Amino acid sequence: MVPWSLIVALGASFLSMPFFALKGARRDRDADQKGSRFLVGFGDFFLHWFLWVLRPVERALLRVGATPDQLNLAGLVFGVLSGVFVAQGYLEVGGWSMVGSGIADILDGRVARARGTTSAYGRFIDSTLDRFAEFFVLMGFVVFLRDRPWGVVFAAAALGGSLLVSYAQARGEGVGAKRSGGLMQRAERVVLLCLACLSDSAVSAWMGEPRGQVVIGVLGFVALTSLGTAVYRTFLISRRLLKG
Repeated sequence: MVPWSLIVALGASFLSMPFFALKGARRDRDADQKGSRFLVGFGDFFLHWFLWVLRPVERALLRVGATPDQLNLAGLVFGVLSGVFVAQGYLEVGGWSMVGSGIADILDGRVARARGTTSAYGRFIDSTLDRFAEFFVLMGFVVFLRDRPWGVVFAAAALGGSLLVSYAQARGEGVGAKRSGGLMQRAERVVLLCLACLSDSAVSAWMGEPRGQVVIGVLGFVALTSLGTAVYRTFLISRRLLKG
């Protein structure tokens, strides 16, 4: 049976998207200034729609005086909780905790830019705590799939691939050759893993497979495409450095 929370969320999404489109589907200025993309540009409509949905939350946070550090901490806490829930087999709760972590990760930077408080410290703590949160999430999958050899392999590979993607970008920035991009960035990983958690029980049962089969398949895809993204960034950064 499909979780009711997923049905409600999908229903609300499908109802709000036409309204967003009828309003002109305006692109989010902050996202454009950052150069944010989703699914290498093919999913940009969904990116700008989601930021439009979050705009009232962002305004409320600014009104109550929320700080980027508080949102960074919230993202980490939700990430840890997600890993704990997934490890114990509560995939749906873990998926929604992952959503909370992703939303906090989006809003911390937006709040900082809106307040004009961006800094090297903020960028460092944001990206570092994101890695901690992702580590706990993926370790949750490792524990959950501990009796499924391929599941453990794919979860560990997804963890390694996600860290390599971030490391390649960080090292490129460190040597003056900033280069992002690629198919499987953090936003794509979060979306896919959330959907896997929320749909696994229903889809696995429909396929006649044991619980966790959808998660294993998604983890394998995330692992492969994350590694490909890390290789892509490494190649581009190396070529740029060689050209001087």
